[in-house]
Amino acid sequence: MVRFFLMEKKIFWLLFTVLGVVMGFILPSFWWNLALTLPLLVLSWWVVYRSGWFS
Repeated sequence: MVRFFLMEKKIFWLLFTVLGVVMGFILPSFWWNLALTLPLLVLSWWVVYRSGWFS
């Protein structure tokens, strides 16, 4: 159980980081990136913990 929790945590941070970098290249403004960080965080959390894709 602990090992699975650590894997979910790694997948969450990897997904958040990769999508954040992609968003940084696609969006033209720092303010757009700042405004969309929270929705990106929620999306990453949902994909890893709530969607059931990794269970």
